[in-house]
Amino acid sequence: MHFSLKTRQHIQARALLLGDRLDLRAFKLADCLATTPLTIEVDAGGGVAVLFRYGVLVLFGVKALDEVRFIETLKPLITTPYKQPEIEELEIHCGKSNLGIQSGAVSLDEASLEKIQIIADALSKNLVLLLYEKKVAGEFDKIEPLAQELATHGKVSANSKTLLSKIGNMLLIEHRMVGRAEIGDKPEILWDFPHLGGLYASLEDEFELLERQTALDRKLKLISDTAQTLADVWDNKQLHKLEWYVIGLILFEIILSLYTLANKFLH
Repeated sequence: MHFSLKTRQHIQARALLLGDRLDLRAFKLADCLATTPLTIEVDAGGGVAVLFRYGVLVLFGVKALDEVRFIETLKPLITTPYKQPEIEELEIHCGKSNLGIQSGAVSLDEASLEKIQIIADALSKNLVLLLYEKKVAGEFDKIEPLAQELATHGKVSANSKTLLSKIGNMLLIEHRMVGRAEIGDKPEILWDFPHLGGLYASLEDEFELLERQTALDRKLKLISDTAQTLADVWDNKQLHKLEWYVIGLILFEIILSLYTLANKFLH
């Protein structure tokens, strides 16, 4: 199948994180330019789309109207669509001798299919990181007052269920980053085109993918550890309450027994 972007000098790349997942099984292999990642032509004008199962769509040289139409066709395939998708744009200039990233734009000698796929991979991972950075920042804002409360008053107002839910959310984010988006891994296409490793390394540096993933991992662990500590404090507090209830019941039984014995002696 002819790759029409190859003759273009300027290409607009536009990545959108549409939802939690994209069901790619609906696409026929015969209609695809490539399968890893899934790459198809969008319209007769030569626009190309690269789709990732973790909910990201990356468009190259697609007009605004065609983009809207194409996304509409994808809606039945999206699991948990986002009301406001994360968006990232990138300029690609072809016919250049110096390959790499300059002034926020990618310079290529030509827009081959494999180079487009590598750019799409980096853009998609950047979007996933953007989403989870926002989510983790929000969790930080929520859990900080609880830690402050424990430090100041020695108690926790949130219950164990709420705290364990936060731990679950952090584990879910980590699973999606590592299991689905595979942010720390190189794109599979580099196995077939190892000479393009420099292009991916430039994109990886431009978006600071590894550094941001490391920072996000540290924050996820900190939030999980803090929530676990607060949950343990809450459980201990409930255990102490239960112990006092048991002691109270024992005392009540003793008093009742003494009262019964006293009544027997008096009569």
